[in-house]
Formats: sequence, structure tokens, C-alpha cells
Amino acid sequence: MKSVVTVLQEDFKLFLQALWEQLDLPSPTRAQYAIADYLQNGPKRLQIQAFRGVGKSWITGAFVLWTLFKDPEKKIMIISASKERADNMSIFLQKLIIETPWLNHLRPKSDEARWSRISFDVLCSPHQAPSVKSVGITGQLTGSRADLMVLDDIEVPGNSMTELMREKLLQLCTEAESILTPKSDSRICYLGTPQTTFTVYRKLAERNYRPFVWPSRYPRKSKLSQYEGLLAPQIVEDLENAAEEWDVTDPDRFDNDDLIEREAAMGRSNFMLQFQLDTSLSDAEKFPLKMADLVVTSVNPESAPDQVVWCSDPQNVIKDLPTVGLPGDYFYSPMQLQGEWTGFSESICSVDPSGRGTDETAAAFISQKNGYLYLHEMRAYRDGYSDNTLLDILRGCKKYGVTKLVIETNFGDGIVGELFKKHLQNTKQAIDVEEIRANVRKEDRIIDSLEPVLNQHRLIVNRSVIEWDYKSNSDEAPELRLMYMLFYQMSRMCREKGAVKHDDRLDCLAQGVKYFTDAMSISVNETLRMKKQEEWQDLMEAWADDPQQTANHMVLGFDLDQRRKARQQKGKSSVPTWV
Repeated sequence: MKSVVTVLQEDFKLFLQALWEQLDLPSPTRAQYAIADYLQNGPKRLQIQAFRGVGKSWITGAFVLWTLFKDPEKKIMIISASKERADNMSIFLQKLIIETPWLNHLRPKSDEARWSRISFDVLCSPHQAPSVKSVGITGQLTGSRADLMVLDDIEVPGNSMTELMREKLLQLCTEAESILTPKSDSRICYLGTPQTTFTVYRKLAERNYRPFVWPSRYPRKSKLSQYEGLLAPQIVEDLENAAEEWDVTDPDRFDNDDLIEREAAMGRSNFMLQFQLDTSLSDAEKFPLKMADLVVTSVNPESAPDQVVWCSDPQNVIKDLPTVGLPGDYFYSPMQLQGEWTGFSESICSVDPSGRGTDETAAAFISQKNGYLYLHEMRAYRDGYSDNTLLDILRGCKKYGVTKLVIETNFGDGIVGELFKKHLQNTKQAIDVEEIRANVRKEDRIIDSLEPVLNQHRLIVNRSVIEWDYKSNSDEAPELRLMYMLFYQMSRMCREKGAVKHDDRLDCLAQGVKYFTDAMSISVNETLRMKKQEEWQDLMEAWADDPQQTANHMVLGFDLDQRRKARQQKGKSSVPTWV
């Protein structure tokens, strides 16, 4: 009869289950077991692409321990996008070795053994290389040797935004091959979630790193070809057994409602990348900014209702406004305007300056109420930042009660802001000037700012904006006129570099929307800060009243509500418990 140790050494899935029980975690989900099986039985060079939040890193950390559990002489290297993330994995493994009784024997007995967040040894023969070493992808890779290499989330937005960045990242991945020991059981394992449609993981697949793809939902039949036969075997089997398309693949991890909320918050294109692992988007998904997601109506310059209800009912299609979006993409009017009409919380003017020539200086007048953004008017000028242009923008600010000018400083290095300040002083307008500098690729910046707001139907556009936009630049040839239209730019914007020839109006709108979304997140952070302050104040008062009881509550990890509940009970020895 096999011993327990032997059974755990032979089957990583059983090892994972035992470790999860030791950590008091729920049993691994179906997707997590599938990942574990691929880690144990997959090819020498492999990729694991699974939806965000499935626990890839935790499972692979357990796989590292299992590898050492089987053979303490193995040498392992953990590489992440940042040194800090790699070190966190190393610390996590050390903690498990110390706190898990049936792994504690791996801890070295010698005081001379390495035991730090950078590298550590297990109970093994003396060797130049540590048992486990953590390093950032841009760190010192050469000179090391490893039997198992784990590259965990090496692609992040900060190192994959541009083609140059992705080429550099791919070159660093190539260096990993020189570190791998020339043994029959040596392996390289990539874990990750695509960050762009041009992800390095696609190029790694072309280099014989066999992917295992587990999306959060069963792909639609029309999309199966997009995965190029790389779906996890369990997903393929489910589809062959008539699994419902777009149904949740791992409901124990994320249920349907949770996924719907995440898609609304992060936008369709990001959701398709990070939760569906679909890196080859169709035209409909390639261009994520839809006219149909806008709410089009007449916007009052001074007030708005509490709530605007959007509906895609055919009777809400606006047929008397020209649309320059993709085929089948229409404007929709609101189904209902609910609540009391009151003034806006804040009104701003977003300005995207340019020099004289083919580019436009654009200005968007936007107000906010209850999380809804209202685009009153858009103006565009071809004479750069002349006095006439700046004064006309300020007249618009007066019309809509603007209290802040948001100006991009990438052009002119802040000179436009100074000119505005001069004219504000002369016209005696009390308007703050906020200068921002863009440091993210334009296409990504525009989509990331607009898509979540559009998906939630939170951008209300004045009908007059669409009419003005269509009639603008009337003296230009039709094909040139289109290029300058806001809604043409919006419908053709994608994440490819140079997606649209002219993007001034769209960039201006995205800048204004981002200002409000950032401001709303700041208010959330302020709320959290006040909550922490309240908890601290309560703790100090409770300590002064009954130090022993307060100490007990702190040891037990009570939050504010639990402490208050405990203090209401009769007798100091009685405190509530929880699971």
C-alpha cells in the first residue's frame, strides 16, 4: 500500500487539494484542477492563459513546492514583470514551508543555507545555485541556471503598450532559454493574461510554447476559430457535449452576475482580452466605441434629471440624425428621464490644443451629475491657439458655467495654459486651469477612458453636437470631412497605432471624461480614508473604556461593526464569533 507522501508526490492535484485544506481554503475549482493537471502533464515548454482571478499564480506556487517535495535537489527560478512581485511569490513559498507540517522538513537545517526573499534553499546538497530564486524580467537573468522556470505575468500594461516595448519583452523571454538546464525533465512555464491584441503570448505560441487557454465563458460557436485549437481539453469536451455558449465555465470562481458587472466596468475589449483570452478581435470588437452606447437627447445647459435610462428598443432609434458609425450602429434616445431636475455638480471645459495646420484645437464642454456625464457642445478650430480661439472657448465656458479648464500640455509645453490664464485675468473669469500631461499611448488612453463609460451608458450627448459635427468643415471634400468628425473618429478608434488619421475631437472628449472618472475615484478614496479614521477613533475610545476587551477584539480581528456589537452584549467575557 502506498504511503500518503508517495501519493502526494505522484499526483499534483492531490497535493494541491491537501495544501488548500491546510490553508483553510475551499477545495480547488474545476478550472484550478485543470490548470494543475496541465502543469503536471503538459509539455516541456508551455503557457497557461486563464481568466483574471482564477488563481494561476497560487497554483503555480504550489507546483513549485510540489516539485521540491518530489526532488529537493531541483533548482527553480521565478520571474515576474517586477522584482517585487517575484519576491512576493518567494515569500509566499517560504511561509508555506514553515507553516505546513508536512512541508516543514524542506526547511534547511544549516545556518549557512540561504533564506531570503531574493533566494532560498531547501534541505538539499550544497550548490552554487539556490533552490528558489526570484527576479524581475528586466533584472539580471544571465549567469543563473534552473531546472524549472516560472514566468508569472511578465506582460503588464506598463511594459507592453507599444510595439517597441513588446519586442524588448520578447527578447528578454528569449534569454530564458539560455538559463534552462539541458535535462530531459527541465521545463519553462509561462503564466499570464493578454494585455493587448498584439500580446507577446501569441508570439510565444508561434515559438512552440504550447498554450492552455481557459476563458471565463464558453466561447460562441462563431468565435471558436479565434482560439486556433488552443482551448483547454476540458472546455473542448464540454462544447462537444452541448455546453451552452457564453455560459460560465467555472461558476465556483465567478458567477454570471459577477462577470456581467466586470464587463460593464472594464469595457468589452478589455473583458474579451482578460476574461475570454480572445486576442484576435473581429471588426465589431476591434472598434469598441459604439454609437449605440451613447444616450442622445437635448441637454439643458443648467440642469439635468437624477437618472437617465437607456434602452436599445428599436423605437428609441433616432432616425433624423446623420450617423457616420459602422453599419448597423445607430444613435438611441433615452427611454426615461427620472427624478428631480437640479443643477450639475461640476462643469468643465476640456481643451486639446494644436498648432496651425491640418490638426484642430478642440474644446469640449462637459458637466457631471450623479455619475452621468453630459456633453453640451464641442468646438474645433484650425488656427492653432490664437487669441480669437482662446476667447471663443472662454465665451463657451461662461455660457455653461465652467469652473475648470483641463488642458493637455503635450503640445506647446504649457504655453497654452499660460495664455488662457492671461485671458482669464483680462476677462475677470473665475476659472481654475488644470494642466495634464499624457504619458500613455493615445489609442489606449482614449479607449480606456471612454469605453467603460459608454458601456454603462453614462455619456449623454446633446443632439446639437451631432448636427454640428456632421456639418463642420463643409468646404472640405467629403472624404476629408469625415476624418475630422467626432463620431467618425469614435467609431473607427481601435488599439492599433494610428487607428484614425485625425483624433483631436475624440482625444479632447476622452480627456474630459477621464477627468471626471478620476475625480469620482478620488471621492471614493476619500470615503475610505474617512472610514479608517472612524475605525481608529472608535478603537481609541474603546481602549480608554476597557483595554482588556479591546485587546481581545484586536486579537480576534474584529472590524468596527463586530466591536460595536460585542460591546453591546452583557458581560465582558461574551463576544460574538464568526466563520
